Amino acid sequence: MPRIPKTLRQRIIHVAHDRCEYCLTPQEMTSATFHLDHIIPRSAGGTTTFENPCLSCPLCNQCKKGVLRARDADTGRLVRLFNPRRDQWYAHFRWSDDGTQIIGLTARGRVTVAVLRLNNPIALRARSFWVASGMHPPAL
Repeated sequence: MPRIPKTLRQRIIHVAHDRCEYCLTPQEMTSATFHLDHIIPRSAGGTTTFENPCLSCPLCNQCKKGVLRARDADTGRLVRLFNPRRDQWYAHFRWSDDGTQIIGLTARGRVTVAVLRLNNPIALRARSFWVASGMHPPAL
C-alpha cells in the first residue's frame, strides 16, 4: 500500500482541524490515532490526492470500509455516503438538541449515520461527557 506523502497528510489534518471529518470527533479527545481514509477506495479508482483522503477516527474508518453507497431507509433510494471533500457537513447533518446525536438531514446524511454507526453507544456516552464539560458539540 503506497504511503501518503507527509505534506499531504499534514494538509488534510490541518483542513480537518485535527478531527474526524465524518463524526467531528477531535483526535485530542480520544486515545486513538486517526487514519487517513480514502473516500473512494483505491480499489475503486480512488486517488491519493487531496480530493480523496480524509481524516477519520478508527470507528468511522472501520465501519466505512469500502462502502460508497447505501440504501436510504426513508426513500429506498441508493445514495452515496457523505464526502467530506465535496459536501458541507451542516448541509447533511445537525446535532441533536442535547448535542450527543448526529441527525441525518438528507438521504446522504441518513445513510452515512447508519453505515458509519455515528450514534453508537460508545460515541453517545463520550459525547455526553464532552457536552457536560462544555467541549461539545464542535463548531465548524
